[in-house]
Amino acid sequence: MGVTKQIGQYARGRIIRRLVRSMPWIGATVAILTIGTAVRRKGVLGGSVDTALDAMPGVGAVKNAFEALRGRDFIRDKTDSRVKRP
Repeated sequence: MGVTKQIGQYARGRIIRRLVRSMPWIGATVAILTIGTAVRRKGVLGGSVDTALDAMPGVGAVKNAFEALRGRDFIRDKTDSRVKRP
């Protein structure tokens, strides 16, 4: 095995280890952004409940399937006085 190939394998391994260590931070960032978006749309209580239901694997899948069949959200968005709805 050549020295160049060994250096490439070592560098690849270091990069993969660094990415694996950063995954919890990336996941936490995505979760916080998801909660923030839901709270902004549905209010504090509604957004928290909606995100909590989506976070549970079985419950979230059933909730999303129910919403798809029903054609609207299970927990409604808060009304915004600036937006005129038809």
